[in-house]
Amino acid sequence: MLQTSSSCPPLHTLLFQLIDAELILQAADSSPISRTTHDYTLLVFTGGNGQLNLDDQSVTLSTDKCYLLAPGISYSTSNQEMTMYYYLITFSAIYTKEHPERYSGELLSGRRELIVHPFTKIIRLVEDLLMNKNSFDDVQQFKRHLKFQELMLLFFEHNYPSKHLPSPTESVEMTIQFIEEHYTESISVKQLAELAGISFWQYTPIFQQLTGKKPLEYLTDLRISHSKRFLQESTEPLREIARLVGFSDEYYFSRRFRQKTGVTPGQYAHQRGRKLTVKDWTGHEVEIPEQARRIVYHGETLGDLPALGVKPIGGDEAFVRNSVYKHRLKKLANVGFPLDPQLTASLNPDLIILANSDERAYRTVSGIAPTLTFDSFAPLESRMRTLGSWLGKQREAEAWLESFTIKNAAMWQQLYETSLQAGETASALVYDHGNHLYAMGMSGFSTALYAPCGLQPTEEIQAILDEELGCAEVDPARLPAYTGDHIFMLIPERPDSLAAMERLLDSSLWKSLPAVRQGHVYLLDGSKWNSSDALTREKLLTLLPKLLGGSTPSN
Repeated sequence: MLQTSSSCPPLHTLLFQLIDAELILQAADSSPISRTTHDYTLLVFTGGNGQLNLDDQSVTLSTDKCYLLAPGISYSTSNQEMTMYYYLITFSAIYTKEHPERYSGELLSGRRELIVHPFTKIIRLVEDLLMNKNSFDDVQQFKRHLKFQELMLLFFEHNYPSKHLPSPTESVEMTIQFIEEHYTESISVKQLAELAGISFWQYTPIFQQLTGKKPLEYLTDLRISHSKRFLQESTEPLREIARLVGFSDEYYFSRRFRQKTGVTPGQYAHQRGRKLTVKDWTGHEVEIPEQARRIVYHGETLGDLPALGVKPIGGDEAFVRNSVYKHRLKKLANVGFPLDPQLTASLNPDLIILANSDERAYRTVSGIAPTLTFDSFAPLESRMRTLGSWLGKQREAEAWLESFTIKNAAMWQQLYETSLQAGETASALVYDHGNHLYAMGMSGFSTALYAPCGLQPTEEIQAILDEELGCAEVDPARLPAYTGDHIFMLIPERPDSLAAMERLLDSSLWKSLPAVRQGHVYLLDGSKWNSSDALTREKLLTLLPKLLGGSTPSN
């Protein structure tokens, strides 16, 4: 029997049973994911931003937010600028009084957004739920369910309404949470006592009993604690860090910081800034911030970073100008091509990633900030895992790759069932540097064609791939040897290259090609689609079925 109620039964009469827990990766600009909850659903957001759309409201999503939805709620999530990561946890509730029955009413009347401190504890518990999800060991599964009960207790402790008037101790406890949420503001003991509804002389002794500290000492320690994170991870000046944690005077902040820690803020940042030593593409061993915040990325696969939820502060604007992800990097500072050291230094980066093996280019910028050379022609899987390890985004990289691999395989399977024949070949061609014709190999658009489960290269293009070349120039007289059953011609930006392409398309040689006679030629904007970055590859999962399935989208 399914029971609902306008008010939740006593909490101790309910038993909660975990059903499933999973990490959801939602790519930017993807179609909104619409669902209807059949069970209680917890959404725990850990990365990116977007919107949660419910029947009666729409709320803005951001990192470190949780929502609890009762059964029968329709909702969707949407995001435009960054890949969004969140945990989706489903569970049931059994009402145990008299005759046990399933309960599906509100657990926290009128409340969907949940507040929990510290959020890191939530993440730790949720990750424990995923860790042994597929284990067949009964003891491991029992431990997993105990972790779920601990998670529920944490939520209820912070959000369950009390039906009795709070005691003075409970009132002071509520002001402690107020301090933790408003530590950046000006707070006095008088204000806290009024908030607790007790006398000034009563407040401080109770507070000290609960925390071991006087109220303003507790507030100062909290501010110092938060400042440590900024000192380790931020490049903001000291006066800005002081302001961010609630100190109006940087000199008073420095004095109090030294009193509490024994060192100045600058000394602490130097001693405690967490570093990671990594080896880059060309063999440099470089000490980089464990969590770089201000990243300059100079290379053609710039779209790899936002797929991991990372927004670079600088890069080559030419790679973004007509890309599929240009709207997501609107504030990207242009550091030129080749990279301009002065422009780069003006951005005050804490990490520079340079898709260039030239040691001279490396030396021009390596003195500005820790600099890593990066192989932007490496396979997508290798690039994402490398960037994930450098930027502290290993989990996001694996989640993105798993999702992409599944969608890529499904796309090609559908195409081979409906439009393509096994063994069909393809080639991607582009004019550049005037009238020079190139066949794409290990870079650009062709990486999507020759991906696992995809189309096959011709023998001539296979030779380019075997030599691990990004592309190779083609003698137009030998064009028939390079062109496959499907030809993708990438339209160039340069006027002279565009004119050369148009002459080829009007030639008798071109018109004699089997793919041309069969209508298997696809003209694409080269500046938009001739890239192998993660976001372009993701968009091609939608475009390729339209092209190879027979429709004629505008590209």
